[in-house]
Amino acid sequence: MHEVSLAGGVLALVEAAAERESFVRVKVLRLEVGRLAGVDVETLRFALEAIAPGTCLCSARVEIDEPSGSAWCMNCNATVALATRGAPCAHCGGYWLQPNGGTELRIVDLIVDDA
Repeated sequence: MHEVSLAGGVLALVEAAAERESFVRVKVLRLEVGRLAGVDVETLRFALEAIAPGTCLCSARVEIDEPSGSAWCMNCNATVALATRGAPCAHCGGYWLQPNGGTELRIVDLIVDDA
């Protein structure tokens, strides 16, 4: 359950931003968690809600976008959609794929309350 650690990292980044930008509370936290990132989105959401009390994330609405995965196939030189790691290339059936999208875990933006 590395999602708890990831949630702690997100909280640390948000709290650093709060100190730097002088805001008190986050109304909306929007994350991007790619489908190939190896993160269970609902577990991450639960972990964020569990650690939020007493922080600037308390009562924040968490929105999580899940971009699709994509990969470059080194067999046929095509960029293909990739639903899961370990899936074959949709064009040639090969498994020599380099993921190039949907691996992200990042904070997209925050809507904050500065009062």
